[in-house]
Amino acid sequence: MTPLSRRTMITGGLSLLGSAALVACSPTIPDTGNVGTATDGTADALDPKARQLLASHGIQAATAEDAVTALDRVSKPRPLALTGSVGYDQVSFADDSDEVTAPLTGGQFYLSMAPYRTQTHKCYYHNLGGCQGELTDTPIHVTVTTHAGQTLLNEDATTGTNGFTGFWIPRDHTGTVTITAADTTASTPFDSGPDGPTCLTTLHLA
Repeated sequence: MTPLSRRTMITGGLSLLGSAALVACSPTIPDTGNVGTATDGTADALDPKARQLLASHGIQAATAEDAVTALDRVSKPRPLALTGSVGYDQVSFADDSDEVTAPLTGGQFYLSMAPYRTQTHKCYYHNLGGCQGELTDTPIHVTVTTHAGQTLLNEDATTGTNGFTGFWIPRDHTGTVTITAADTTASTPFDSGPDGPTCLTTLHLA
C-alpha cells in the first residue's frame, strides 16, 4: 500500500512566500505501487528519463537518493524551476514540461527540517525545489532519537539557502528530533514510517 496519494496534503506557507511556492511545498506524489522496499542500504540506478530531467537542470545523480540530496542542497532561494516531492519510498521530480517519479530503493527515509524563530509554513512531503525556510546558512546541532532510546543522528549541520537541512535515517521508527542553535532549542516528533512526514517545519527555536 502506498499512502502518499491517499493522504490529504497539508498546505500553507510563510507570509513572505507567493502562492505558487505554497502549493509547491507539498504536491501529491503519484501512486506507483509498493516500491523501494530494499533494506540493505543499497540503491538502484536512477532511471534514464529521470537522469535526463535532472541533468537539464544541472543535477547529476546516480541514484534517486543522490538526486534528492543534491537538489535539496542547491544554493538558490526557492522556488526553483525543478521541484522534487519526497515521500516514504519514492520521489517525484517535475518542471514546467515533464514529471518523473523514481523509487527510493536504498531502504532509508529522507527527513528534512527547517528550524525557525518568527515565521514558518505548513508542510508534509518536503519539496526540494519549493520549500523555503526562514533561517538560511545557520549552524545547528541535530539529534534524532527513537522512542526506544536509540540515537539515529547526533551531529552538527548548517541549514542551506532554502533554510532546511536533510538527513537519511532508517525507516519505520518514531521518536523526537531536537535542534539547538546558539542558546535556543526546539523539539518535534518524527515518524519515518509509510505515513510519516518528510518535512518538519514546527521546530520553533526558543
